[in-house]
Amino acid sequence: MSEKSLLHPRNVHHGRYDFAVLTKVLPALAKVVIQNPNGEPTIDFTDAKAVLLLNQALLAKYYKVKFWLLPEGYLCPPIPGRADYVHYLADLLIKDMAQLPRGKAITLLDIGTGANLIYPIIASQSYGWQVTATDIDPVAIRAASAIVQSNPVLKSHVKVVTQTQASNIFHGVIDKAQYFHLTMCNPPFYRSETEANAATARKWANLGKAMQQRNFAGQQHELWCDGGELAFIKQMINESQGFKAQVGWFSSLVSQQKHIAELQKQLRQAGAEQIEIIDMRQGQKVSRILAWTFMTAEQRRFT
Repeated sequence: MSEKSLLHPRNVHHGRYDFAVLTKVLPALAKVVIQNPNGEPTIDFTDAKAVLLLNQALLAKYYKVKFWLLPEGYLCPPIPGRADYVHYLADLLIKDMAQLPRGKAITLLDIGTGANLIYPIIASQSYGWQVTATDIDPVAIRAASAIVQSNPVLKSHVKVVTQTQASNIFHGVIDKAQYFHLTMCNPPFYRSETEANAATARKWANLGKAMQQRNFAGQQHELWCDGGELAFIKQMINESQGFKAQVGWFSSLVSQQKHIAELQKQLRQAGAEQIEIIDMRQGQKVSRILAWTFMTAEQRRFT
């Protein structure tokens, strides 16, 4: 992997993957390790099985998660970039608390956790936070719950909750008495299956290969929705106004820079006290976090 120095300073995934270490943690990974043109160990990142095994090894080595299995066709995310989102959210709390936010007193809500449960795993094992993970898909809920129940390190830190109202985001999962220091979301960013498939076809063409299934997979609700990420985040902003006093910082990934201005405008109209745009880079890929709060720093709670 290249340009790891672009990752967050606290991200443990800087530098090339240490396959000597990872194959000791998960011997099955050795079967899919190959050499790149420079003679260095790597995997074929277009091979879904190889990507799954790499993730299993990374989770076992760095996050003490020994069981991590996904239903066929569900999103298998690249872990280094996912970890960056968590670390940048921690930075928001550092500004408020003047210290690194650790322990179960810090609460995080992950919207659309998916079958992979990746953000709750990273957040709970990196910082010890208490995480509520939500999703609308019963298959994803079962898979995420199985990961929690199969890993003792997660049982006391992660709670998986079904969002039974598919048209809602926060309504139905934040109780009246609950307070979350942070929310996070990696929204579906395509507007349709056609758009998602076209993007996949372009990626395979750029690799000079015939189109296959996505190497990181993904179900419909994980990849696309009516209106894409812009419509999803706009709804999130609308709903967030109803939970102004129950969430310190709301946040979402935004994949397309062109959406930022419109979302900022909506947040100002909604009365956001503070808006943060945080750039994240991994190699040539650039994404950003949109974070907002309706509270002053003094109003945000840490007890």
